[in-house]
Amino acid sequence: MCILQIKVVPNSSKSAFDGWYGEALKIRLHAAPEKGEANEELVEFLAEKLGIAKSRIRILSGHTARIKRIEIEGVSLEQIQGII
Repeated sequence: MCILQIKVVPNSSKSAFDGWYGEALKIRLHAAPEKGEANEELVEFLAEKLGIAKSRIRILSGHTARIKRIEIEGVSLEQIQGII
């Protein structure tokens, strides 16, 4: 299990990893930050890129903020860094 801090940038032209922002992984998302759309897209994006089920990704904190804490089951930080 890995707990990761993520900085989300909504309303981007496409969804993509954007490197590290201090200790947080910066991810650009196409979705708008309205009605949980960006949170849903974040979980879908991570699941697709990491090759795991969406149910293995959980937002621990920051549901309405740009900085979020995410719990990812079955993936290590080293595996995530290798994918980025």
